[in-house]
Amino acid sequence: MKYYIEKTLNTNFETAVAKVTAALEKESFGIVSEINLHEKFKEKLGVEFRKYRILGACNPSLSYQSLQKEDKIGTMLPCNVIVQQLDDNKVEVAAVDPVASMHSVENSELHEIINDAKNRMDRVISSLS
Repeated sequence: MKYYIEKTLNTNFETAVAKVTAALEKESFGIVSEINLHEKFKEKLGVEFRKYRILGACNPSLSYQSLQKEDKIGTMLPCNVIVQQLDDNKVEVAAVDPVASMHSVENSELHEIINDAKNRMDRVISSLS
């Protein structure tokens, strides 16, 4: 099972991050964390690495509903979305597939919520251009 949903954009890195953030907002996701691996690897390891950001996206309503059904589900939150530079004008965006990531959670009460999250994330990725 593929664990992510992806799309390659013909744009620069910062524009891609802005587009992803806006698309997430349209689906009621906010960015609750951001890890800039390009900067962290340079700072901590002294190595050059391509532009690569991990955006922790959270939909408060879906998160709240999930926590009402499964109190340890917070270990699986937020939904991570990566933005990585492929070459000068190509950027890949990939988001976790909520259905695939929650596959190991054996709680049928979560199915509707997880499917809603997947549909939203599918729309986020497919809306990017």
